[in-house]
Amino acid sequence: MDYLRVLQDLISIDTSVPPGNNYGKAVRYLEPLFREIGMETQLIEIPREHCGGLGGRVNLLAHRRNPGKPRLIFYSHVDVVPASGWPAFSPRVAEGKVFGRGAADMKGAIPALLHGLNDVRHSELACDVSVMVTTDEEVGQASQIQYLGQFLQPLRGAYVHSLDSDFGYVSIANLGAIHMEIRVKGKSVHSALSHLGENAIEKANMVMNALMALKEKVSRRESAVATHPATGLKKMVARLNINMIKGGLKVNIVPDECVIAVDRRLIPEEDVDDAEKELMETLTSVKGVNWEVASVVRIPTIPACDDPITERLSKVVQEVTGSSGRYGEMGSGDFGPIVANEWKARLFGLGVIRTECNIHGKDEFVYQKDIEDLARVIAMFVTGG
Repeated sequence: MDYLRVLQDLISIDTSVPPGNNYGKAVRYLEPLFREIGMETQLIEIPREHCGGLGGRVNLLAHRRNPGKPRLIFYSHVDVVPASGWPAFSPRVAEGKVFGRGAADMKGAIPALLHGLNDVRHSELACDVSVMVTTDEEVGQASQIQYLGQFLQPLRGAYVHSLDSDFGYVSIANLGAIHMEIRVKGKSVHSALSHLGENAIEKANMVMNALMALKEKVSRRESAVATHPATGLKKMVARLNINMIKGGLKVNIVPDECVIAVDRRLIPEEDVDDAEKELMETLTSVKGVNWEVASVVRIPTIPACDDPITERLSKVVQEVTGSSGRYGEMGSGDFGPIVANEWKARLFGLGVIRTECNIHGKDEFVYQKDIEDLARVIAMFVTGG
């Protein structure tokens, strides 16, 4: 199988979300490739009630069932973040790298999976294998994942290998998250008569000062779980960042509204309810400001996956690449809590993402060798080698 051609074809299909218009084209391109390597396939049209009323959310499942063996489910997604200012959907190969939107996050891991499973298509597998190719990961896919669960049974006690992960080590933990949008209200008047109004931006500054004080406290919280040295950290660390602020119409108008977006990341030892309570207490402590929480998204933390299977995968990675380890990733997603809390399965990860690959940025790329090495790891892992 020409994995390089497959990756270039996938990158060429613009699956940016929003809007997510070409999911069907992408999964229908992949479906015959999974059949060619001896897998049974299912195209699953996600009902609108499980994807925010949107249509065209087509997912692909592929199976090589082996009842009685440990259940192993590979997770992937075809959606990517939007791109502008560079030819993101015209893949380019240069100096052992493939450039294009989604090359590393995470389309590059899909041809690696195909390549690895193709290499062992005539071998006996040590596990009962299924593959998920999903949509809308970049904007939220929890309800879609919950819907897909019925087609992936048995789930309790299953192992779930996320290909949406870093390369070179086994991911055993992720951060939880709270994304909170806070709307600060004021009263709009002419700027020369500001004493008659209430400046929402200036009031929001008082809120931000309180949040920055909380940030100092949060940033000192360190997990017991190590993170990869490439992050510049030794352990997973909690985070609080104000990443968006919107307010004002014109320089001579006192603004009547200002919106702040807060990104709070939680280490595995933290509880999402406690973290939200802490945020709300901080907001409430600011006197003389009229504010409301416009929206909040919660991604619970899950315990680190210390199952022996992660040690076995780490040894395979070591044999193939010469380096390995088990670390927590400084990222979040709504997939992990469903796997752990609803499916009662065990989640770990290994993909083709590296820090320098600039995922979500201009000139995103993936190393060809990483794709080849991941394919070898997968082939050895599923055969018990």
